[in-house]
Amino acid sequence: MNFKSRVLPELRATLEQLPPLDLPNDLQLFRSFPLQEAEKSPHVATRNQMIAGPSSNLLLKIYEPVNRLETALPALLWIHGGGYVLGHPDSDDALCERFVVDTHCVVVSVDYRLAPEHPYPAAIDDCYAALKWMAATSELNIDLTRIAVAGASAGGGLTAALSLMARDQGGPAISFQMPLYPMIDDRNATASSHEITTNRSVWNRDNNRAAWGLYLGEHASGTIPPYAAPSRAESYEGLPPTYTCVGQLDPFRDETIEYVARLAQAGVEVEFQMYPGCFHAFELAAPQAEVSRRASKGYVEALNRALNPQKMRG
Repeated sequence: MNFKSRVLPELRATLEQLPPLDLPNDLQLFRSFPLQEAEKSPHVATRNQMIAGPSSNLLLKIYEPVNRLETALPALLWIHGGGYVLGHPDSDDALCERFVVDTHCVVVSVDYRLAPEHPYPAAIDDCYAALKWMAATSELNIDLTRIAVAGASAGGGLTAALSLMARDQGGPAISFQMPLYPMIDDRNATASSHEITTNRSVWNRDNNRAAWGLYLGEHASGTIPPYAAPSRAESYEGLPPTYTCVGQLDPFRDETIEYVARLAQAGVEVEFQMYPGCFHAFELAAPQAEVSRRASKGYVEALNRALNPQKMRG
């Protein structure tokens, strides 16, 4: 059975319209594609904030409820995807606004440095700087006991890495993490990494190998730190409660399943959902499909339960 025949019928048309990606050859081409502007929510105020990063100023995009009260709100650090080599916070405007509206939180989206111009550890260092700024600043008026971290694909990998780093460095405290179909294993040794090879699948084995090489840079031929590839961490003990999901036709399927199992074995509360017939980042590529609405509703509700436990119990 070929890849296309395994994809849910409601997703096939979108898959056929997506341009195939060939890394590293198409990197600059894909970076030049204009972003689709999302319809702005009247309930969300958005602003850009520059902070001091590890090597230069770092752009954060901040989303918060319009006319918010003085009460401290929970907060989410959102980390965009793109294989560690692509992406920008602007591409996730609609999703970040949805988080604000549906979970009544403040969202900070970080414009971390991209490889290959800035290989590991630039991206994770930027994300850690953003997390530390969130916890230290009084500008956001957030509840420091309710800070979550989330991201998709490479953003999910950085989410998992950031949770490890915050645990090992003694903070800032993360109350919940949501690494969605995370890019966390550089070895490309799982069955699903060998299974998804077509370039008509959003992300495949060849692009994954190329992206990891660009991201790891000089580390690629040496010992890979767990803050680069979280699958290599010796222990997941002490990590925050976790939600994740993945499509069954995603090359990250098996590393996600292994991650979930190891979290559970380490005593971490973890919730997991797999979607048959769905390729990598399907809910972002085809947001109006029924399965996409179901998937995004699942993780938005998981975030809401984590950030507003008293409201959910009430």
